[in-house]
Amino acid sequence: MWLSTFSRFALPALQRSTSAMTCRALRACRRPGQAVSPTPTCLTSVQLRGQQTLGSASLPVARHSMRHVRALDEERLVEVEWEDGGHSLYPFTWLRDNCQCPLCTLQSAQARKLLMSDLDIHMGINVVEVTNDNKVSIVWPDQHTSVFDAEWLKKRCFSHAARQAMQEELFLNERYYWGRKLRIPTADYQEVLHDDKAALAWLLALRRVGIVYLKGAPAEQGHVARLAERIGYLRLTFYGHTWQVQDKYMANNVAYTSGKLSLHTDYPALHFAPGVQFLHCINQAVDGGESEVVDGFHMAEQLQREDPEAFDTLTSLQVDFTDTGTDYCDFMLQSKKCIIDVNAEGRVLRINYNNATRDSVLDFPLHQVQPFYRALKAYVNIMNRPENVVTYRMEPGDIVTFDNWRLLHGRKSYISRPDRLRHLEGAYLDWDEVMSRLRILRSSVNEDINCVPVALDYPQTPPCETTADSVDHQFIERHTAVYF
Repeated sequence: MWLSTFSRFALPALQRSTSAMTCRALRACRRPGQAVSPTPTCLTSVQLRGQQTLGSASLPVARHSMRHVRALDEERLVEVEWEDGGHSLYPFTWLRDNCQCPLCTLQSAQARKLLMSDLDIHMGINVVEVTNDNKVSIVWPDQHTSVFDAEWLKKRCFSHAARQAMQEELFLNERYYWGRKLRIPTADYQEVLHDDKAALAWLLALRRVGIVYLKGAPAEQGHVARLAERIGYLRLTFYGHTWQVQDKYMANNVAYTSGKLSLHTDYPALHFAPGVQFLHCINQAVDGGESEVVDGFHMAEQLQREDPEAFDTLTSLQVDFTDTGTDYCDFMLQSKKCIIDVNAEGRVLRINYNNATRDSVLDFPLHQVQPFYRALKAYVNIMNRPENVVTYRMEPGDIVTFDNWRLLHGRKSYISRPDRLRHLEGAYLDWDEVMSRLRILRSSVNEDINCVPVALDYPQTPPCETTADSVDHQFIERHTAVYF
């Protein structure tokens, strides 16, 4: 039943990972002055109305034929003219550096063998031509020959749109922002373990939305580790490969108490905090213990819009975090991080905030202390607005998986009794492992069905009924943020 619910609506949502960006890239290398045609009808908008459907797109499968190729010696560029009239330019040096022949590339590892010390970055071209099988053949002055497939070249076109599309294909940078009305994408634990399409849909939703709920796991320890094996391996930390969230005498972490946990990211005291977190409910409290999450990227965007000075403060001042104790082994951690990490373009990369482990050491000049507190208070106030917080209650067998670089999570206080002690088991992974598995699954699923599932849900309305207005009403926005 879960698979029919999960896949029936996930599988038609095809190729969102390449979606509109890819379709734009297919026409990006065009003749000068040529207008960009409308987005193909194979694409649909983000679908969100009382449900979480991430959108759909089927990627047009097209072979790109070349009409002509020539060397522009003065500019040191190879120009490819495509049958559709578009043009692409490729630098001589780049082409020689990326020769695909067995002497230059170890095909079994897809790794470059050509040494940088042996690369002549000023080399010209003797002959360049289109072969009968639609490839570009180049003979270099030293008589070495390089041959490039048309599809390989087209994907690596240096136009802005083509480069954007390639980065989206590689890293899935698009994000969907949300608030209180988010209906958390939900899947079946057993299907994710055993069905590649379900696993791919899970990881795609985890990447796009930042949180996915899995139901149906046995209410016993060991299943976050089993889920991690579906991806690769667990991230070992000072709290162990997995860790037990329970009331503990002389607790070495505030999570191991029954009190309220404010919204936070885990482990900012590590310079490289875990990217993904799993939490499995083995036993729930008698009363209380509801979980809370907010979209930290969306909150950062709101802060930047409402209080640019506060945003600038939190993206520029480095805060000390600390964590000291004994668990898997003894530890004494210290790190310095901005509360909000941004890239060179100013897009948010990561949130680093845990009030419990924020150090009393504050490495600021005196005149920056009060502005820092004002900025942090403004950000926390935005996070705590009712319209921004999603609240849910985990029951035994539920597993929540979420992006620890993006989401801030918390917990309401709770009451346990001796025969019903609240118990969650947690584990961490890094985004490198998750993205690796996602790419592998995407490749294997594509080989079977030539499509990529991108959504999971309890469908209630036809996906294509949602309009852009309803997306705004649901506090969910399409957004792009470069992670790597």
